[in-house]
Amino acid sequence: MIEPKRRQGAVILGGREHAQPTADQALLQRPTKRDWSQEDPWRVLRIQSEFVEGFDALNNLPPAISIFGSARTRTDDPLYAQAEDIAGRLVRAGFAVITGGGPGVMEAGNRGAHLADGTSVGLGIELPHEQGMNDFIDIGVNFRYFFARKMMFLKYSQGFITMPGGFGTLDELFEALTLIQTGKVTHFPVVLFGSRYWSPLVAWIRDTLEEGRFISPGDSDLFVVTDDPEEAVAAMGEPRQVWTD
Repeated sequence: MIEPKRRQGAVILGGREHAQPTADQALLQRPTKRDWSQEDPWRVLRIQSEFVEGFDALNNLPPAISIFGSARTRTDDPLYAQAEDIAGRLVRAGFAVITGGGPGVMEAGNRGAHLADGTSVGLGIELPHEQGMNDFIDIGVNFRYFFARKMMFLKYSQGFITMPGGFGTLDELFEALTLIQTGKVTHFPVVLFGSRYWSPLVAWIRDTLEEGRFISPGDSDLFVVTDDPEEAVAAMGEPRQVWTD
């Protein structure tokens, strides 16, 4: 029987070590014993190293678009083929493609970019059960901390194309919308691909949030809903170099 393994930054944990909490979990819980390697000031150095590694790996990346979506999408699902198609179109439009580096929609996005001879990037994350990087990544960075990984998506992407997905996809979507709404990022198009999946959420945003004045008028226009891969790519605009120095 093959023992489960998971990656923690540059380290692979198996056997009894696999039962250790993830870095995010350890950061957010109060330790029951004091150990210098578990103290928050020490963790600051780990966090700093993640930012340094991410910035160093992605600094010369061409203009890029991030594709988000479910890790559980099967290769025979039409959604997989659509994500692959969108990624290929993005490459032909002059973009690199960034995903979370895992299976499902993420693999489809990396595959489409790779097969189109573009730059295919995967930003992985430590999870309790090893998800692993897919086989279609040209540049891969694995993170311990979700917030460091999110920074890389936002810093190095010109826009997001969000396919159907679960809690993680919704988290990434609403973080992007919040930063756009508050002016923390500018000129940042967001596409929700798959109207059947997204329509109930969009209706709730417009009928409950906007009508109830929980968001401002026009905030529901911060994203585009489409079923057309060509329209999704066109919504990203023209590639523009983002200087990171």
